[in-house]
Amino acid sequence: MNRLLAVAASACALVLAVPVQAEVVKSDAGGFVTRDTAVVNATPKEVWLALISPAKWWSSAHTWSGDSANLSIRPQAGGCFCERIPEVPDPKKITLEGSVEHMRVIQAYPEVALRMQGALGPLQSEPVNGVLTIAISEAEQGTRIVWEYVVGGYMRYPVDVIAPAVDGVMSQQLGGLAKLLGRIDEAPEAEADQPAAGDEGKADEGAASEEAAEPSLEEAIDAMGSG
Repeated sequence: MNRLLAVAASACALVLAVPVQAEVVKSDAGGFVTRDTAVVNATPKEVWLALISPAKWWSSAHTWSGDSANLSIRPQAGGCFCERIPEVPDPKKITLEGSVEHMRVIQAYPEVALRMQGALGPLQSEPVNGVLTIAISEAEQGTRIVWEYVVGGYMRYPVDVIAPAVDGVMSQQLGGLAKLLGRIDEAPEAEADQPAAGDEGKADEGAASEEAAEPSLEEAIDAMGSG
């Protein structure tokens, strides 16, 4: 347990070293929800193409191999957000290439939303589940990206320690994507009134729409009695 606390504390220290603009919007013994928003100077198509190329924007500090160039996403249901662990040649050993599954794609809706399931980083060692929803929509200027990560289940980390750490890492990843595309919102907190990431598609046609077939995350949280 002490080692787990140390890992979580180290993660907190790391994310405090970078601008943190995300927010833990819900947290209790059962898990937590983080949310972040960015507006970028790009079209939804450009955002989608960049999003599915994590090697271009994901932080190498948050990879197992130490190099984001080893990351890839196959944007189809069942596809893998995976990382290649390159072989390290050693004449004294038989060495092999390895791999890591960070998340698995459960919804790929080009130019609208990408939803993946999996426990990121130190959460991978715990029997928790996480769902990351990245929603793309047109803004008055550019394109808005809403990034939400919902984590639930038993974990050995104290939620009040690990939630802010994960929150900061999520903000850092969105920040990398937004920087690549040209971030134009100077005050992300001003976007708090915007719709949360959710199912922007109609259930019958899968067409992009502001009127989601499923309730938004805000509605779900309100239904659970969250303030």
